[in-house]
Amino acid sequence: MTDLIRRTLEWLRLLFAPGTGKRRRPHRHPHFCLHLTVVRRPSSLLSPNLPRHRSPYGLVTLLDGADSALVRPYLTAHEQEAALQERRRLALVLAADFGIDLDRHLIGAQEVAA
Repeated sequence: MTDLIRRTLEWLRLLFAPGTGKRRRPHRHPHFCLHLTVVRRPSSLLSPNLPRHRSPYGLVTLLDGADSALVRPYLTAHEQEAALQERRRLALVLAADFGIDLDRHLIGAQEVAA
């Protein structure tokens, strides 16, 4: 049982590794030739005239950036909300510091009564 690991590895190498090719069997039988005959289908069985396939990547006309709206709707909604918040903040500062009220439609009851 000397060199057990070496002999085991040698056995596994012989088992799983490809052969060296020294003992290949010679080809003594002739190669078979297969003759094929091409048969064309009648043109009536072919599909009718279909349009040519067009790749979407090779379009002749280029896309115009002004024609398509590439703005995401949530971005414009955020900008509108920020502008509204800025107007409210300005109205609060003016009302608190200077006593100026920008919401005339709420205070406008005096104009209706007159």
